[in-house]
Amino acid sequence: MLTVLNHPLVQHDLTLLRDETTDSPGFRAAANRISRHLAVAATQQLAVVTTTVRTPLEETTGFQTSEPIVLVPVLRAGIAMLAPFSEMIPQAAIGYLGLRRNEETLEPEEYMFSFPKTSEQATVLLLDPMLATGGSMCASIRHILKEGVGKITAVSIIAAPEGIARVHKEFPNIPVVTAAVDRQLNDIGFILPGLGDAGDRFHG
Repeated sequence: MLTVLNHPLVQHDLTLLRDETTDSPGFRAAANRISRHLAVAATQQLAVVTTTVRTPLEETTGFQTSEPIVLVPVLRAGIAMLAPFSEMIPQAAIGYLGLRRNEETLEPEEYMFSFPKTSEQATVLLLDPMLATGGSMCASIRHILKEGVGKITAVSIIAAPEGIARVHKEFPNIPVVTAAVDRQLNDIGFILPGLGDAGDRFHG
């Protein structure tokens, strides 16, 4: 239930994200490229149906995705992943979930939620660059499950072992897809070595 990308181009861009000297435009570009790889990995198990298509030379068999897809960025940092996921999955619907972390309890507090009408067969991709304590991701999963959607994948750029463990403890059937699993959390819930605050660095 855990997929960690292992690709030279991803590792290169992760290094750019971690580098404290990378400016906001460079950070956005690297996050965009990594998110494209994550979109491919997170949709590896999507169901498809066969179809017939005519090439300039003859008819052949093609494939189309057969289930609705909903992208839900966890605001505000999740916005960093929305555009590349939308480009890779243009047919996807989009919802929004706004959470802010209480810096004393480290637990998430909701400030907005908007979810499109969809079917229970939909696959929801929850997008949050940093899976740290797991509190925000677990709160997000609980919100989505209330909408009657059963298939959810948690997608992050960097994850902490503590966050992965919490998601899998509370939701054993939820896959986690990430570009890197870092060492640990510090005493205020930031990932080490991490990359700092993804939202701040993305938004400048």
